[in-house]
Amino acid sequence: MALAARCPMEFLPAFTPYALPGAAVLLLTWLALRLRGRNGTGRRAASHGSSALDTVAGWPPEAARVVNRHERQALELLLAAAPGRLVLAQVPLSRFLRVPARHSYAEWLQRVGSLSADLLLCDPDGRVRLVVDIRAAQETPRSQQRHDRLARVLRAAGVQVCVWREGALPGLARARSEIAALAPASPEAPAAEGSSRPMPLIPVPEIEELLAQGDLRHGDDADAGLDPVPSGFYDDFSGAAASRG
Repeated sequence: MALAARCPMEFLPAFTPYALPGAAVLLLTWLALRLRGRNGTGRRAASHGSSALDTVAGWPPEAARVVNRHERQALELLLAAAPGRLVLAQVPLSRFLRVPARHSYAEWLQRVGSLSADLLLCDPDGRVRLVVDIRAAQETPRSQQRHDRLARVLRAAGVQVCVWREGALPGLARARSEIAALAPASPEAPAAEGSSRPMPLIPVPEIEELLAQGDLRHGDDADAGLDPVPSGFYDDFSGAAASRG
């Protein structure tokens, strides 16, 4: 006890006002790391719980109409205005648009690929010529932005866009003139020799493999590059991109 009482001051820890901010920073950093670890654990547990759910039991499906009343009226008008043409309703953009796979396909799908074209006017062979975009009479800013983004993507792909308003559809004569101006019927004629054909937008290794198998060597089907994008066409690209990264 006597030794402790005679302990000189230099042996005591230096306690200066500058030590307080440093201790506070260390304490806050430690608390932030603890909270981040808890949040990450909670997210992983929630993700694992969602993946364990059965698709049908977790989300009980119910059949719904493909088109609403306004879209049905527009569909009947389009069928009457373009006889002999193929008309489809509510087709996702990912079904009839191809995009390069050098970027994340999942990100493109989240941006616009999951959007649907209200009415799709095609040639009898299924070639897309025109999209009829049915808009509400009074659009919200968010709805207008979504429709404008869809139209921008379609026009970039060379697909014409015709806008019709709910409750103010054009008459039959006007609809015919619009279709004739934007998507005139193409004559049934074989493709000219030497004409360019769309190249399949898939990575070079896959193209070389297809050429080795003889899938793209023969020109028997001039429209082979225009076939619909198969379901699951890009499924393996995310994994391949991740492995390359």
